[in-house]
Amino acid sequence: MASRHNLMACMAHHIGKGHGITCAALALQLNVPERKVRRLVSDARDEGIAICGTPATGYYVAATGDELQETLDFLKHRALHSLHLASRLSNIPLADLVGQLHLKT
Repeated sequence: MASRHNLMACMAHHIGKGHGITCAALALQLNVPERKVRRLVSDARDEGIAICGTPATGYYVAATGDELQETLDFLKHRALHSLHLASRLSNIPLADLVGQLHLKT
């Protein structure tokens, strides 16, 4: 079964946005299902490893601060979109859903 070490060995060939690899291709190289690839990437990110990527670019290791920031912006946008959907589906205001306080002005 693939490990974080296997993932990082593969990612060593995918430095920079222009060298991204799709989840499907990475799954083939690691001989695991795509779900396992996403778990390995998530675990590596939890450990602070800058594996970047979007559906358009595939996964890659950031070569520049700008590449890292682009992925951070993508992840924030995706998270906010998911929270917005959860708010709409539950009929709970977004601020209440995330536990923010309403301030009086």
